[in-house]
Amino acid sequence: MRYAPFAAALSLFVAVSASVGSAQDYRAVALVGEGRAQLAGGETQAAIDSFEAALAIDPAYTDVYIDLANAARAEGLQGKAIHFYREVLERDPQNVAAIAGEGEALAERGALTAARENLATLTSLCGATCTETMALAAAIDRGPMLATSGTDDGVTQN
Repeated sequence: MRYAPFAAALSLFVAVSASVGSAQDYRAVALVGEGRAQLAGGETQAAIDSFEAALAIDPAYTDVYIDLANAARAEGLQGKAIHFYREVLERDPQNVAAIAGEGEALAERGALTAARENLATLTSLCGATCTETMALAAAIDRGPMLATSGTDDGVTQN
């Protein structure tokens, strides 16, 4: 009986804080929509700017990290994309879009073993015919991206 008021207060606090965290700021949502349109139009840097502005407004907006990762992949920055996908996976370990995106970025970098692990995870979560699973399987089949350079200015890679 002595703990009943404390338990009631604690459950009220949890209920209120859970409902507050689920609402997205309308400005962030608008910026994400703008960023997605820019990314679809090939304006990757403008899209990245919009996504980052959305995160500045609403840092809890997890889906923005997936959009940022997709934009980074479009720029050929698979390492940065993997970082953003893992940011989502820390918050939601079963996010199929993040698992698939990370796997595709890993495959593009040549880390096919890790990409296959993501494929196995996806298959167990959503099945072999899931859109994300099929996209990751196709990325693994394509293999790593070839680094192409328009000019050879004498710089060698280590």
